[in-house]
Amino acid sequence: MIKILNKFFTKKSDKDVKEITPVLNNIKEAYEIITNLSNDEIRAKTNEFKERIVSYISDDEKQIKELKDRINNEPDLEVEEKEKLWATIDKLVKQSYDKTQDILNEILPEAFAVIKETAKRFKENDIIEVTANEADRNLAATRDNINIVGDKAHYKNRWMAGGNLITWDMIHYDVQLIGGIILHKGKIAEMGTGEGKTLVATLSVY
Repeated sequence: MIKILNKFFTKKSDKDVKEITPVLNNIKEAYEIITNLSNDEIRAKTNEFKERIVSYISDDEKQIKELKDRINNEPDLEVEEKEKLWATIDKLVKQSYDKTQDILNEILPEAFAVIKETAKRFKENDIIEVTANEADRNLAATRDNINIVGDKAHYKNRWMAGGNLITWDMIHYDVQLIGGIILHKGKIAEMGTGEGKTLVATLSVY
């Protein structure tokens, strides 16, 4: 009887996996491209993502600023008019938030691929070299695992954490990518011991 019922009623986990699989495949496709980028090119992806997000919601954010400026600069506005303006602002804020979620979902495959390739390079190399910027120089002043050599920043793949020397030796596999997708959607991902919960967090945090 149970087998018969299972044919008619798909388990929720099966539905979730079916929904996630296309996203997982998109990550894998993006990863094939990301692997060919230099360290500097991979790092530049972060600013590219930020610019895409800002550009996508710029019209809404501009309208929000204009309406807020009007409220602040016109103290004699009628209460009713102010309420209308704030109601419009609230709608625009929600619209901007929704659009942010849309563009984040669009960026997700590339973003997750960037983190996976970054993890892989730290796993396979004692030192990752990038062109030094101001942030690198500031970090190097307080972190023993970061050195500035000429115009380059060298990031070691080992550092002290909780009094112990930690060497990065992890890379994201499908199970961690799936967990990251679930967390990005605002859901809970239950994982067993040793399945890489900490590694999953790097994806959604980024």
